[in-house]
Amino acid sequence: MTDASVQSLGAAVQDVRLAFSKTGCVTSAVLVLAGIGLDMAIYPEQATVFLLVRALVAVATLLILWVIQGEFGRRHVRMLTLLWLVLPQVMIAWMIAQTEGAASIYFVGLHLALYAVGMIVPISYLEGLAFGVFTCLIYAVACFWHAGGIVTTGQFVAHLLFTAFSAIICVGCTYFAELSRLRLFALREQVAEQNERLKETNRTLAEVKGQLLQREKMAAIGTLSAGLLHELNNPVNYSLMAINMGLMVPAAKTDPMLKESLDDALEGMTRVQNIVSDLKTFAYQKPGEDSQRPFLLENAVRSALRLAGYELKGIEVTVDLPQDTHVLGDEPAIIGVLINLLSNAAHALQAVQRLGAKIVVRVQQQGERLAVSVRDNGPGIDPAHIGRVFEPFFTTRDVGAGLGLGLSVSYGIVQRHGGTLAVDSVWGEWTEFTFDLPRPST
Repeated sequence: MTDASVQSLGAAVQDVRLAFSKTGCVTSAVLVLAGIGLDMAIYPEQATVFLLVRALVAVATLLILWVIQGEFGRRHVRMLTLLWLVLPQVMIAWMIAQTEGAASIYFVGLHLALYAVGMIVPISYLEGLAFGVFTCLIYAVACFWHAGGIVTTGQFVAHLLFTAFSAIICVGCTYFAELSRLRLFALREQVAEQNERLKETNRTLAEVKGQLLQREKMAAIGTLSAGLLHELNNPVNYSLMAINMGLMVPAAKTDPMLKESLDDALEGMTRVQNIVSDLKTFAYQKPGEDSQRPFLLENAVRSALRLAGYELKGIEVTVDLPQDTHVLGDEPAIIGVLINLLSNAAHALQAVQRLGAKIVVRVQQQGERLAVSVRDNGPGIDPAHIGRVFEPFFTTRDVGAGLGLGLSVSYGIVQRHGGTLAVDSVWGEWTEFTFDLPRPST
């Protein structure tokens, strides 16, 4: 067992001993007082004195119970447990000395205590051995202390041997009980470890399931987009050619309204062409091939902003880029991550309808990598939820508004690039997602 396991076992045994001591103290005090019936039946002439002694032992036992309730008792529960176990033995030995010595029937009480300790009390076998030796010694002392001494040597030896046999049984029981506790704890620890592994496996399967669903969805979108893009590309090119030709006509140069209209049409078709170009990135990606290629992160950011443009309406977006934004990775996947972060920020801002809604995209060089951050001044993330934002299927949106897969899939994509997608937030003020990408080696 490891050191941590041993410490955990010690704490568990201490808890068991503490619980037993609390119950055992009460039980011992009750049994000690109940023995007055035996005194009155066998030694009625000494019943009054024995009652007083029993009451003192019961009070001492309950006093130990009171001490056990506190912090001192918890720290020294082992010693206090042995103490209240010894008190009845000392009382019984004194009664043996005060009655018939080796012939006293009270020696049976010593045996009962040994059996109870061996089978019930959670002590170590060494403590059981010490308790057994103490019981044999105190019985011998009680017999010698008896006023008449040891009258019948054979009876004394027989009772002492029986006491020693009971002590041996007590040691054996405590040894096997301690061994059983060790095995039970080891089994419990193994079960707990297997449960943790099972939970981890379930979490992994949930992540894989989420990623597979997302990939299937993206594959379906890609297949659909590929056909649409092919159909859209030709009309867009024809329209651009027609507009450019229209701008070259002399009438367009002399008619300001016509020229303005053609310029507006040219700008609109150029935007459509850019969107078609961005969608091609998703439509023609090939996940099975090597996707770690150099690309300009600046282009990926611009594409993500265009594709998320509808959701970003009414929101001020600031982009801070260094001069060199070359990175190494899967450009379509990174665009997907950026779209997801921008869309989440936009939804958060729109949910609170905050004036001065703003998103800041910042790219900074950090050694051999580029760090990317997307920060919004929205409502922030509830501290109770911030530890779960990357869990598959976790979402705070209304039912049907999202599967809760975007961030978990994005986390996996960034992790595949050797980075970590992290989140920081101040509730009611802002939220910032950060990740980093490797730069191509020169």
